[in-house]
Amino acid sequence: MNKIFIRLAVLGLILLLVIGGGWLWWKDATQAAIPGETTTKIFVVEKGENVRSIATRLKNEKLIKDQIGFFLEVKLLNLDNKLQAGDFRLSPGMTTEQIIEQLTHGTLDTWVTIVEGWRSEEIALKLAQTLAIPETEFNKLAHEGYMFPDTYLIPKDATAAAIVQILEDNFNKRVSAEVRSKITQQGISFADGIILASIVEREGRTDTDRPIIAGVLLKRLKQDWPLQTDATLQYALGYQSETKSWWKKELVQADKDLNSPYNTYKHIGLPPTPIANPGLAAILAIANPVDTPNWYYLHDKEGKAHFAETLEEHNANVNRYLQ
Repeated sequence: MNKIFIRLAVLGLILLLVIGGGWLWWKDATQAAIPGETTTKIFVVEKGENVRSIATRLKNEKLIKDQIGFFLEVKLLNLDNKLQAGDFRLSPGMTTEQIIEQLTHGTLDTWVTIVEGWRSEEIALKLAQTLAIPETEFNKLAHEGYMFPDTYLIPKDATAAAIVQILEDNFNKRVSAEVRSKITQQGISFADGIILASIVEREGRTDTDRPIIAGVLLKRLKQDWPLQTDATLQYALGYQSETKSWWKKELVQADKDLNSPYNTYKHIGLPPTPIANPGLAAILAIANPVDTPNWYYLHDKEGKAHFAETLEEHNANVNRYLQ
Protein backbone atom coordinates (compact mmCIF):
# COMPACT_ATOMS: atom_id res chain seq x y z
CA MET A 1 0.00 0.00 0.00
CA ASN A 2 2.85 2.35 0.83
CA LYS A 3 4.41 1.71 -2.61
CA ILE A 4 1.12 2.43 -4.35
CA PHE A 5 0.70 5.59 -2.33
CA ILE A 6 4.22 6.72 -3.19
CA ARG A 7 3.67 6.03 -6.88
CA LEU A 8 0.40 7.96 -6.86
CA ALA A 9 2.06 10.82 -5.04
CA VAL A 10 4.89 10.91 -7.59
CA LEU A 11 2.41 10.83 -10.48
CA GLY A 12 0.39 13.59 -8.83
CA LEU A 13 3.51 15.67 -8.37
CA ILE A 14 4.53 15.15 -12.00
CA LEU A 15 1.03 16.07 -13.15
CA LEU A 16 1.08 19.14 -10.95
CA LEU A 17 4.44 20.16 -12.37
CA VAL A 18 3.23 19.62 -15.94
CA ILE A 19 0.07 21.62 -15.32
CA GLY A 20 1.96 24.32 -13.47
CA GLY A 21 4.64 24.47 -16.14
CA GLY A 22 2.02 24.59 -18.87
CA TRP A 23 0.20 27.39 -17.07
CA LEU A 24 3.38 29.39 -16.65
CA TRP A 25 4.22 28.84 -20.33
CA TRP A 26 0.72 29.89 -21.33
CA LYS A 27 0.86 33.07 -19.24
CA ASP A 28 4.22 33.96 -20.77
CA ALA A 29 3.33 33.01 -24.35
CA THR A 30 0.24 35.19 -24.41
CA GLN A 31 1.84 38.28 -22.92
CA ALA A 32 2.84 41.25 -25.05
CA ALA A 33 5.86 40.67 -27.27
CA ILE A 34 7.35 43.94 -25.99
CA PRO A 35 5.52 45.02 -22.81
CA GLY A 36 4.99 48.77 -22.63
CA GLU A 37 5.66 49.34 -26.34
CA THR A 38 3.28 51.90 -27.85
CA THR A 39 4.38 52.07 -31.49
CA THR A 40 2.00 50.48 -34.02
CA LYS A 41 2.19 49.00 -37.50
CA ILE A 42 -0.35 47.97 -40.12
CA PHE A 43 -0.93 44.21 -40.34
CA VAL A 44 -2.96 42.88 -43.29
CA VAL A 45 -5.02 39.69 -43.09
CA GLU A 46 -5.71 38.28 -46.55
CA LYS A 47 -9.12 36.92 -47.53
CA GLY A 48 -9.32 33.22 -46.65
CA GLU A 49 -6.08 33.23 -44.65
CA ASN A 50 -6.07 30.57 -41.91
CA VAL A 51 -5.14 30.94 -38.24
CA ARG A 52 -1.77 29.18 -38.55
CA SER A 53 -0.66 31.53 -41.31
CA ILE A 54 -1.82 34.60 -39.37
CA ALA A 55 -0.04 33.38 -36.23
CA THR A 56 3.22 32.74 -38.10
CA ARG A 57 3.20 36.17 -39.72
CA LEU A 58 2.37 37.91 -36.44
CA LYS A 59 5.36 36.18 -34.88
CA ASN A 60 7.63 37.03 -37.81
CA GLU A 61 6.63 40.68 -37.53
CA LYS A 62 7.35 40.55 -33.76
CA LEU A 63 3.77 41.46 -32.88
CA ILE A 64 3.21 38.40 -30.67
CA LYS A 65 5.49 36.45 -28.37
CA ASP A 66 4.52 32.92 -29.42
CA GLN A 67 2.54 31.74 -32.44
CA ILE A 68 1.46 28.52 -30.70
CA GLY A 69 0.04 30.55 -27.82
CA PHE A 70 -1.86 32.73 -30.30
CA PHE A 71 -3.16 29.69 -32.20
CA LEU A 72 -4.34 27.94 -29.02
CA GLU A 73 -6.04 31.03 -27.61
CA VAL A 74 -7.95 31.60 -30.84
CA LYS A 75 -9.09 27.95 -30.78
CA LEU A 76 -10.01 28.01 -27.08
CA LEU A 77 -12.08 31.17 -27.61
CA ASN A 78 -13.65 29.57 -30.71
CA LEU A 79 -12.85 32.67 -32.75
CA ASP A 80 -11.07 31.15 -35.75
CA ASN A 81 -14.14 31.84 -37.92
CA LYS A 82 -14.49 35.35 -36.55
CA LEU A 83 -11.09 36.69 -37.64
CA GLN A 84 -11.66 39.36 -40.28
CA ALA A 85 -9.85 39.99 -43.52
CA GLY A 86 -8.52 43.51 -43.77
CA ASP A 87 -5.78 45.65 -42.33
CA PHE A 88 -5.30 46.34 -38.63
CA ARG A 89 -3.23 48.71 -36.56
CA LEU A 90 -1.41 46.51 -34.05
CA SER A 91 1.34 47.03 -31.46
CA PRO A 92 3.88 44.62 -29.93
CA GLY A 93 2.77 46.12 -26.62
CA MET A 94 -0.62 44.40 -26.99
CA THR A 95 -1.32 41.03 -25.39
CA THR A 96 -2.41 38.08 -27.51
CA GLU A 97 -5.97 38.56 -26.28
CA GLN A 98 -5.94 42.24 -27.27
CA ILE A 99 -4.60 41.41 -30.74
CA ILE A 100 -7.28 38.76 -31.23
CA GLU A 101 -9.89 41.32 -30.19
CA GLN A 102 -8.57 43.71 -32.85
CA LEU A 103 -8.55 41.02 -35.53
CA THR A 104 -12.20 40.23 -34.88
CA HIS A 105 -13.48 43.82 -34.62
CA GLY A 106 -10.92 46.42 -35.58
CA THR A 107 -10.34 46.26 -39.34
CA LEU A 108 -9.38 49.62 -40.80
CA ASP A 109 -10.34 48.70 -44.36
CA THR A 110 -13.19 46.85 -46.03
CA TRP A 111 -13.04 44.29 -48.84
CA VAL A 112 -15.21 45.33 -51.79
CA THR A 113 -15.69 43.25 -54.95
CA ILE A 114 -16.59 45.03 -58.18
CA VAL A 115 -18.10 42.56 -60.65
CA GLU A 116 -17.23 42.53 -64.37
CA GLY A 117 -19.94 44.17 -66.45
CA TRP A 118 -21.43 46.33 -63.72
CA ARG A 119 -22.38 49.83 -64.75
CA SER A 120 -21.31 52.67 -62.46
CA GLU A 121 -24.70 52.85 -60.74
CA GLU A 122 -24.31 49.24 -59.63
CA ILE A 123 -20.87 49.97 -58.23
CA ALA A 124 -22.29 53.02 -56.46
CA LEU A 125 -24.93 50.87 -54.77
CA LYS A 126 -22.30 48.38 -53.60
CA LEU A 127 -20.18 51.20 -52.14
CA ALA A 128 -23.20 52.71 -50.43
CA GLN A 129 -24.00 49.36 -48.82
CA THR A 130 -20.46 48.57 -47.65
CA LEU A 131 -18.87 51.97 -47.05
CA ALA A 132 -21.85 54.36 -46.79
CA ILE A 133 -20.59 56.35 -49.78
CA PRO A 134 -23.49 58.41 -51.19
CA GLU A 135 -24.43 56.98 -54.58
CA THR A 136 -24.83 60.40 -56.15
CA GLU A 137 -21.29 61.41 -55.14
CA PHE A 138 -19.72 58.35 -56.74
CA ASN A 139 -21.84 58.57 -59.89
CA LYS A 140 -20.82 62.22 -60.40
CA LEU A 141 -17.15 61.22 -60.45
CA ALA A 142 -17.16 57.72 -61.93
CA HIS A 143 -15.65 57.31 -65.40
CA GLU A 144 -17.80 54.59 -66.98
CA GLY A 145 -15.66 51.84 -68.49
CA TYR A 146 -12.59 52.62 -66.39
CA MET A 147 -13.77 51.51 -62.95
CA PHE A 148 -11.77 48.29 -63.11
CA PRO A 149 -13.59 45.20 -61.79
CA ASP A 150 -11.57 43.56 -59.03
CA THR A 151 -11.55 42.88 -55.29
CA TYR A 152 -10.28 45.88 -53.35
CA LEU A 153 -9.27 46.59 -49.77
CA ILE A 154 -10.68 50.09 -49.32
CA PRO A 155 -10.20 52.33 -46.25
CA LYS A 156 -13.45 52.78 -44.34
CA ASP A 157 -13.02 56.55 -44.38
CA ALA A 158 -12.28 56.77 -48.12
CA THR A 159 -14.14 59.44 -50.07
CA ALA A 160 -15.93 58.86 -53.37
CA ALA A 161 -13.10 60.67 -55.16
CA ALA A 162 -10.48 58.46 -53.49
CA ILE A 163 -12.32 55.29 -54.50
CA VAL A 164 -12.66 56.45 -58.11
CA GLN A 165 -8.91 57.07 -58.12
CA ILE A 166 -8.21 53.60 -56.70
CA LEU A 167 -10.31 51.94 -59.41
CA GLU A 168 -8.83 54.03 -62.23
CA ASP A 169 -5.28 53.45 -60.99
CA ASN A 170 -5.92 49.71 -61.06
CA PHE A 171 -7.29 50.02 -64.62
CA ASN A 172 -4.13 51.81 -65.72
CA LYS A 173 -2.00 49.19 -63.99
CA ARG A 174 -3.82 46.15 -65.37
CA VAL A 175 -4.31 47.37 -68.97
CA SER A 176 -0.74 47.37 -70.21
CA ALA A 177 0.83 49.47 -72.94
CA GLU A 178 1.02 46.32 -75.08
CA VAL A 179 -2.73 45.72 -74.77
CA ARG A 180 -3.44 49.37 -75.59
CA SER A 181 -1.24 49.13 -78.68
CA LYS A 182 -2.99 45.96 -79.86
CA ILE A 183 -6.37 47.69 -79.51
CA THR A 184 -5.30 50.62 -81.69
CA GLN A 185 -3.91 48.13 -84.22
CA GLN A 186 -7.52 47.10 -84.84
CA GLY A 187 -8.04 50.48 -86.52
CA ILE A 188 -9.87 52.12 -83.62
CA SER A 189 -8.86 54.46 -80.83
CA PHE A 190 -8.18 53.11 -77.36
CA ALA A 191 -11.27 54.93 -76.03
CA ASP A 192 -13.43 53.29 -78.71
CA GLY A 193 -11.82 49.97 -77.81
CA ILE A 194 -13.04 50.33 -74.23
CA ILE A 195 -16.55 51.13 -75.48
CA LEU A 196 -16.45 47.93 -77.54
CA ALA A 197 -14.99 45.98 -74.62
CA SER A 198 -17.87 47.10 -72.42
CA ILE A 199 -20.32 45.79 -75.03
CA VAL A 200 -18.41 42.51 -75.35
CA GLU A 201 -18.44 42.16 -71.56
CA ARG A 202 -22.23 42.32 -71.52
CA GLU A 203 -22.78 40.36 -74.73
CA GLY A 204 -20.22 37.59 -74.17
CA ARG A 205 -20.69 34.80 -71.68
CA THR A 206 -17.38 32.91 -71.87
CA ASP A 207 -13.73 33.56 -72.66
CA THR A 208 -14.21 31.49 -75.82
CA ASP A 209 -17.19 33.54 -77.04
CA ARG A 210 -15.83 37.01 -76.30
CA PRO A 211 -13.00 37.14 -78.91
CA ILE A 212 -15.38 35.84 -81.60
CA ILE A 213 -18.05 38.41 -80.66
CA ALA A 214 -15.32 41.07 -80.66
CA GLY A 215 -14.41 40.04 -84.21
CA VAL A 216 -18.05 40.24 -85.34
CA LEU A 217 -18.58 43.69 -83.82
CA LEU A 218 -15.33 45.05 -85.24
CA LYS A 219 -16.32 43.87 -88.72
CA ARG A 220 -19.74 45.45 -88.38
CA LEU A 221 -18.21 48.72 -87.17
CA LYS A 222 -15.74 48.91 -90.06
CA GLN A 223 -18.42 48.11 -92.65
CA ASP A 224 -20.83 50.73 -91.22
CA TRP A 225 -23.32 48.09 -90.17
CA PRO A 226 -25.43 48.79 -87.08
CA LEU A 227 -24.06 46.82 -84.15
CA GLN A 228 -27.59 45.81 -83.08
CA THR A 229 -26.57 44.75 -79.56
CA ASP A 230 -29.12 44.24 -76.81
CA ALA A 231 -26.63 45.40 -74.17
CA THR A 232 -26.44 48.98 -75.47
CA LEU A 233 -30.22 49.18 -75.57
CA GLN A 234 -30.46 47.77 -72.04
CA TYR A 235 -28.08 50.50 -70.92
CA ALA A 236 -30.28 53.16 -72.52
CA LEU A 237 -33.44 51.76 -70.92
CA GLY A 238 -31.87 52.09 -67.48
CA TYR A 239 -33.25 50.93 -64.15
CA GLN A 240 -36.14 48.48 -64.23
CA SER A 241 -38.21 48.97 -61.09
CA GLU A 242 -40.25 45.79 -61.64
CA THR A 243 -37.20 43.53 -61.50
CA LYS A 244 -35.00 45.92 -59.48
CA SER A 245 -32.29 45.59 -62.09
CA TRP A 246 -30.31 47.96 -64.30
CA TRP A 247 -30.48 45.48 -67.19
CA LYS A 248 -33.85 44.66 -68.76
CA LYS A 249 -33.92 40.93 -69.49
CA GLU A 250 -36.56 40.58 -72.18
CA LEU A 251 -36.50 43.24 -74.90
CA VAL A 252 -39.55 43.88 -77.10
CA GLN A 253 -39.89 45.66 -80.43
CA ALA A 254 -41.02 48.88 -78.72
CA ASP A 255 -37.68 48.96 -76.88
CA LYS A 256 -35.84 48.83 -80.20
CA ASP A 257 -37.70 51.95 -81.31
CA LEU A 258 -36.24 53.96 -78.40
CA ASN A 259 -34.75 57.26 -79.52
CA SER A 260 -31.32 57.15 -77.90
CA PRO A 261 -27.71 57.36 -79.15
CA TYR A 262 -27.19 54.09 -77.23
CA ASN A 263 -29.76 52.32 -79.41
CA THR A 264 -27.46 50.48 -81.81
CA TYR A 265 -30.47 49.03 -83.63
CA LYS A 266 -31.29 52.53 -84.93
CA HIS A 267 -27.86 54.19 -85.02
CA ILE A 268 -24.74 53.09 -86.88
CA GLY A 269 -21.46 53.19 -85.01
CA LEU A 270 -20.55 53.08 -81.35
CA PRO A 271 -22.58 54.53 -78.49
CA PRO A 272 -21.12 57.74 -77.04
CA THR A 273 -19.62 56.09 -73.93
CA PRO A 274 -18.92 52.64 -72.49
CA ILE A 275 -22.05 50.94 -71.19
CA ALA A 276 -20.38 49.07 -68.34
CA ASN A 277 -17.01 48.41 -66.75
CA PRO A 278 -15.30 45.57 -68.62
CA GLY A 279 -12.95 43.08 -67.05
CA LEU A 280 -9.56 42.22 -68.47
CA ALA A 281 -10.87 39.27 -70.53
CA ALA A 282 -13.26 41.50 -72.47
CA ILE A 283 -10.55 44.12 -73.03
CA LEU A 284 -8.18 41.41 -74.28
CA ALA A 285 -10.90 40.18 -76.64
CA ILE A 286 -10.82 43.58 -78.39
CA ALA A 287 -7.02 43.51 -78.44
CA ASN A 288 -7.02 39.97 -79.85
CA PRO A 289 -10.27 39.43 -81.76
CA VAL A 290 -10.90 36.16 -83.58
CA ASP A 291 -11.58 36.69 -87.27
CA THR A 292 -14.33 34.39 -88.53
CA PRO A 293 -16.76 34.44 -91.48
CA ASN A 294 -19.56 35.19 -88.98
CA TRP A 295 -21.59 38.40 -89.03
CA TYR A 296 -24.31 37.39 -86.58
CA TYR A 297 -24.65 35.75 -83.18
CA LEU A 298 -27.19 35.03 -80.47
CA HIS A 299 -27.35 33.23 -77.13
CA ASP A 300 -29.89 30.50 -76.51
CA LYS A 301 -31.90 30.21 -73.32
CA GLU A 302 -29.06 28.29 -71.65
CA GLY A 303 -26.56 31.02 -72.54
CA LYS A 304 -24.74 29.14 -75.31
CA ALA A 305 -23.59 31.27 -78.24
CA HIS A 306 -24.60 30.44 -81.81
CA PHE A 307 -22.93 32.21 -84.72
CA ALA A 308 -24.00 32.63 -88.34
CA GLU A 309 -22.46 33.87 -91.58
CA THR A 310 -25.68 35.03 -93.24
CA LEU A 311 -28.94 36.61 -92.18
CA GLU A 312 -30.77 33.49 -93.33
CA GLU A 313 -28.63 31.32 -91.05
CA HIS A 314 -29.13 33.77 -88.19
CA ASN A 315 -32.91 33.75 -88.63
CA ALA A 316 -32.81 29.98 -88.62
CA ASN A 317 -30.91 30.12 -85.31
CA VAL A 318 -33.53 32.52 -83.94
CA ASN A 319 -36.31 30.09 -84.82
CA ARG A 320 -34.36 27.13 -83.52
CA TYR A 321 -33.08 28.50 -80.22
CA LEU A 322 -35.29 31.43 -79.19
CA GLN A 323 -38.83 30.51 -80.24
